[in-house]
Amino acid sequence: MFMLRFSEVKNVIPVVQSRMQPCFQELNSLENWIRPSLNVHHSMNDAELFWRASFVPQVKHFPFKRRAKIAFMFLTRGPLPLAPLWDRFFAGNEELYSIYIHNLPSYQSDFPSSSVFYGRQIPSQVAEWGKISIIDAERRLLANALLDISNEWFVLLSESCIPLHNFSVVYRYISESRYSFVSSFDDPRSVGRGRYNQKMLPEIKITQWRKGSQWFEVNRKLAIDIIKDELYYPKFKHFCKPSCYVDEHYFPTMLHIQSPHLLANTSLTWVDWSRGGAHPATFGKADVTDHFLKRLSEDQRSCVNNNQTTSHCTLFARKFSPSTLDPLLKLSSKYLGF
Repeated sequence: MFMLRFSEVKNVIPVVQSRMQPCFQELNSLENWIRPSLNVHHSMNDAELFWRASFVPQVKHFPFKRRAKIAFMFLTRGPLPLAPLWDRFFAGNEELYSIYIHNLPSYQSDFPSSSVFYGRQIPSQVAEWGKISIIDAERRLLANALLDISNEWFVLLSESCIPLHNFSVVYRYISESRYSFVSSFDDPRSVGRGRYNQKMLPEIKITQWRKGSQWFEVNRKLAIDIIKDELYYPKFKHFCKPSCYVDEHYFPTMLHIQSPHLLANTSLTWVDWSRGGAHPATFGKADVTDHFLKRLSEDQRSCVNNNQTTSHCTLFARKFSPSTLDPLLKLSSKYLGF
């Protein structure tokens, strides 16, 4: 009887070992570290997220074939009414982009499973325009995108943005640029230097104070610099409150101080300020005509990229209302290239 029981136990042991071994190998494989999760949901708070996202490999050579991607980060309050246009833009380029959405935590999205936006909502918090919570949301987007080691460039967009060119043009323009597209300039007016608070000294001098567009593109180095910042963020949190609008000053000022040589000092997102007011013009269905899209896509202005003159000064445009979706879908292949 004793020998029989001993024999049965011996037969069980190899089965247990064979089940445990694959699990151990999976947890310690390189693939486990470099493969992005299909689910962007997690239980980390901001402090934990920023700490995890700030990890930087010290060995420059990647021991695997890395396809550098653009992270498209959508800062929204709720739905993405222009999602079908973006679905068309992204089609066929699945290995070259990632998508992240930050919206109100109470909002439940209803993207179809066929959409590139399906399941891409990150853990979010309430973000208010002009307040530090909007910066928190942007840093949260960057940190979540940094968790994917293949994301090399990071573009901030809103629900009212549209692409002005096809994906190949956008990817080539961003990936080949030596600079990040952050608008950063010295504005001597009351809406520029007039918002500076001397309590920001000594970290930030008035001669370093900058203004710029909220909508940016940064490379991986600058994205890490933004989410790991503990020097300038407290100054803006405490001393840049309406009528100082932090989303217009924090990134332009911090990056101008730390890495001015890496900035193109311009934004890739076109807006129309010609109508005046605190916000740019919003375009409706009647505005989206052949003439309008032709003018936007051709963009006759000249600007400098990589120290060379180019006519591609902007890659995106806003603000487009939900009513523009149908005419945009109708005309996109003719003027936007997709």
